[in-house]
Amino acid sequence: MTTTISIRPRERDALLQSLRAGVVPRVGQRHVQVGRAPEVQALVTDIDRIAGGGSAVRFVIGDFGAGKTFFLHLVRSIALEKKLVTVHADLNPDRRLHSTGGQARSLYAELMRNMATRAKPDGGALSAVVERFVSTALAEAQQTGVNPGQVIRTRLAHLAEMTGGYDFAEVVGAYWRGHDSGDEQLKAAAVRWLRAEYSTKTEARSALGVRTIIDDATFHDHLKLMSRFVRLAGYDGMLVCLDEMVNLYKLASTQARNANYEQILRILNDTLQGTAAHLGFVFGGTPEFLTDSRRGLYSYAALQSRLAENSFARDGLVDYSGPVLRLTALTPEDLYVLLTKIRHVYAFGDPSRYLVADDALPAFMHHCSSRVGDAYFRTPRTTIKAFCDLLAVLEQNPGADWRRILPSVELDQESNPDLAPIEEDEDPAPRPSVTQPGAFGDDDLASFRL
Repeated sequence: MTTTISIRPRERDALLQSLRAGVVPRVGQRHVQVGRAPEVQALVTDIDRIAGGGSAVRFVIGDFGAGKTFFLHLVRSIALEKKLVTVHADLNPDRRLHSTGGQARSLYAELMRNMATRAKPDGGALSAVVERFVSTALAEAQQTGVNPGQVIRTRLAHLAEMTGGYDFAEVVGAYWRGHDSGDEQLKAAAVRWLRAEYSTKTEARSALGVRTIIDDATFHDHLKLMSRFVRLAGYDGMLVCLDEMVNLYKLASTQARNANYEQILRILNDTLQGTAAHLGFVFGGTPEFLTDSRRGLYSYAALQSRLAENSFARDGLVDYSGPVLRLTALTPEDLYVLLTKIRHVYAFGDPSRYLVADDALPAFMHHCSSRVGDAYFRTPRTTIKAFCDLLAVLEQNPGADWRRILPSVELDQESNPDLAPIEEDEDPAPRPSVTQPGAFGDDDLASFRL
């Protein structure tokens, strides 16, 4: 299989470093994307719906190593090309959707730090979005002859009607005042508030004169506000990508899990009922996170009914319109195409510089199949790393023959860390009986002695 697409050296190096390390590349994904065309098209339809003023929610479900994170990055890059703003974050014990200890605020802050636009695809675009809002307001003021401050207040009036919108509008107005007067400190304080970096209301009031901050309780409300704000700045909407949702499944506390699942239910209801505008959510998780009836989303009855899959989509029939999108495993043919693309990337896009001939690819696939079975194409991370390592050796040893090296290539099937045994909720310690002498130590009057 021969292609003529050239690869820029910087893009090539970044792509190969990511593949050899077993992590998802941030650039050059289009050079190694294979298969899953129906799934990608389903998400493109969602993105078009968001840009048109609607809302969407998807749960991208796939086994460990099946390519969920790569798929989410690909969807983000498509959204950026279609003039959407994207925010993304991975959940972990310190970042989740609902909490009372600052973890939800931490997740929101991470989302805002990773805000990306087409001009700034690597994140950190929040300041640029606010600046663009001010610039478009100034341009409108010049065309209409109205005072710029009045134009900004008129635009922000729509936000003030939403939950938490009044202070949100006040903070954006403070950014404008800093822009107009050259007060960089005021502008920085406004951006800091929008990033949820104020932990106390006193500090925010001192810097900006507002009485509220973005906290755990207002996580979802401020995402809806931000989606409206990016529209005012000239973008078509906002896509929120949350990966590693299995961390909610791994929470030991049933109460904490249910509180987070309730937040997911709220997001699901808002998007499916159409109350959110220009806003979409994409969640990435494993099958256990979705279908486990004891700890997964299906343990929450309201979510199970909303996320139930189409019972008619079986025996070869598919339905990509529901909220749950299961990533199908790659086929051996898909993996063959992927190996040809990696070989092409290694050669800087020049077929004359290929390190191995076409007959090496099926031989390599047969070797992998004999070591790890079907996992070599179903969860291809190990296979990709091994192939990149093989090409690296051949590149640095021009006289080496791949036929002699191939038998020594070791592959081990990856184990899913999410399937490690999870400790069940511990029952609270039994309260000592008041009839037992000394049960409460010094607080037990029955044990008092003179």
